[in-house]
Amino acid sequence: MAEPGAGAAYEAARLAHGLGRGVREMRERLGWSQSGLARAARMTRSAVARFEAGGIIPTLPVLERVACALDAELAVEIRPRAADVRAKPA
Repeated sequence: MAEPGAGAAYEAARLAHGLGRGVREMRERLGWSQSGLARAARMTRSAVARFEAGGIIPTLPVLERVACALDAELAVEIRPRAADVRAKPA
């Protein structure tokens, strides 16, 4: 983590992994294969596999297509951290 940008890269990977895990869990609950989700979301099966493994950081349009295919709601939000008491910029 001493390298410049290592912390940001780690955080991006953590978020990508969490998104992929959530999609995989929803897909499995529906009893779908990766190929089935790929067809419904207009993706390739290998793209779905990489997404679920956290190997890619999906764009918002891809997230929307996946959410729609899973009959789910896509919610993207920016919210303050519970302990964040920084002053507002002037």
